[in-house]
Amino acid sequence: MNRSLLLLITSSSMLLLFGLWVPVKAVVAQELLEIAWAESQARQTESRPWPWADTWPVAKLSMPELGSSMIVLAGVHGESLAFGPGQVMGGGGQPDAVVIAGHRDTHFRPLKQLEPGNELRLQSRDGRWKEYRVKTTRVVDSRTELIDTHKLPAGTLLLVTCYPFDSMDAGGPLRYVVEARAEGVARVVDVESVESDHDQVLYSQAILDEIDTVAGL
Repeated sequence: MNRSLLLLITSSSMLLLFGLWVPVKAVVAQELLEIAWAESQARQTESRPWPWADTWPVAKLSMPELGSSMIVLAGVHGESLAFGPGQVMGGGGQPDAVVIAGHRDTHFRPLKQLEPGNELRLQSRDGRWKEYRVKTTRVVDSRTELIDTHKLPAGTLLLVTCYPFDSMDAGGPLRYVVEARAEGVARVVDVESVESDHDQVLYSQAILDEIDTVAGL
């Protein structure tokens, strides 16, 4: 009886520690990333948060209404998403579209609270902030919808994570997408490129496949 109880307690403790490891790692990593980000801004060069890191800070994302901010890393390769959201494309203070992906159970969990009209802010390495307004939030099925990054208007910011937020399935096909537009950027529409009678963003398989390969996103 005592042996069974001990085994049960040990197993439960291991599961608890495993469940807490990812969020704890995410919080601790952000502290180190803040230091690396400050160094990147001071030196205006890439600064890796630790010697063996295969990524580095490229931006800082802020959600003022939610009281949340986080360092954004370069790419979504390796285990980088365990430490912070990754920039898939765009950035560097340029007016191009920016796509950022993150884990639904850590850094991008606040996405479910964002609503149209909410403010988002993105800081580049030169210290300048760009303000965005949330335009839409939607659920995308990666099996049927694509992101054509060439058709994303300048000044677009897409935040992407897995969906549902409370799902235990790390390999599901659904994605939660927040689309925001930079303040003061006029949208230019090429009539010949419009293929439907409603405003719709097409989600590119290349982007979704890259995001989908990251376990737990």
